[in-house]
Amino acid sequence: MMRRIPVGRRRGGAGGRLIIALVVAVIAIAGYFLGTRQEFNEVTGETQRVSLTVDEEIALGLQSAPQMAQQFGGLLEDDEAQALVDDIGQQLVQASDAAGTPYVEAFDFHVLADNQTVNAFALPGGQIFITAALLGRLETEGQLAGVLAHEIGHVVGRHSAEQLAKARLIEGVAGAAGVALYDPENPGSVGAAQMAQLVGSMINMRYGREDELQSDTLGVRFMADAGYDPRALMRVMEILEEASGGAQQPEFMSTHPDPGNRIQTIEQEIEEVFPDGVPDGLQSHLAQPVWWVVAVVGVAA
Repeated sequence: MMRRIPVGRRRGGAGGRLIIALVVAVIAIAGYFLGTRQEFNEVTGETQRVSLTVDEEIALGLQSAPQMAQQFGGLLEDDEAQALVDDIGQQLVQASDAAGTPYVEAFDFHVLADNQTVNAFALPGGQIFITAALLGRLETEGQLAGVLAHEIGHVVGRHSAEQLAKARLIEGVAGAAGVALYDPENPGSVGAAQMAQLVGSMINMRYGREDELQSDTLGVRFMADAGYDPRALMRVMEILEEASGGAQQPEFMSTHPDPGNRIQTIEQEIEEVFPDGVPDGLQSHLAQPVWWVVAVVGVAA
């Protein structure tokens, strides 16, 4: 005779999972609010919850920089390219709101030897990297300024510190949902638990996309402050799209917004900064080619 599992026992199992899930969720939420603090960001005008102090961000970036460089083939041995990136990066820092932040003395710009990966990124605290592959595709100094200004925006926007705090909360809540939805007696519940984790990942991606768009708007401001035509940043988006060869994930499944959407955001910010049009006094976004700087390493566009 088939043995039946008492109905009350099943309910008890489900109830136990719900209690465990609730405890996990409460711990995650409590950890978020107790382990973070609210700080007003003078550059973005936003109040953020962060888990790291500025000094901790700078120390983390310095500690991580050598390992990150190693992952991209080390630093590019081209003094001329490095000097150009240093010069433009420091111009952007000193001429913009970044100069008034605690990171002003910590900014350091690096050219990576990787001539295959088209990328640029910022570590917490001011360590900024651009690959030789991306540098070799840029056509003007204005475009290089756009890339660096965007990355400076990530640093002063404190995106890494904010994302670290949010990621722990989202992972904890998603884990709690997974516990509540999983039923060992129902194989179909595995999919529901996995879906909870996927939703958590997508929420993290959404925050990542928001940070990218904010860095684009900050980049427009920083470029203009340093005398560069911010329209050059629109061309950077086109270059990134061309480099992808059209092989992109749907935007909602990516931490980076679609380049077309980013161009629209950049256009809107330029209109807000310059309602009467970009003045002629800014350095032309079509002038001062930089492709020759990296031609010696064979990655020129």
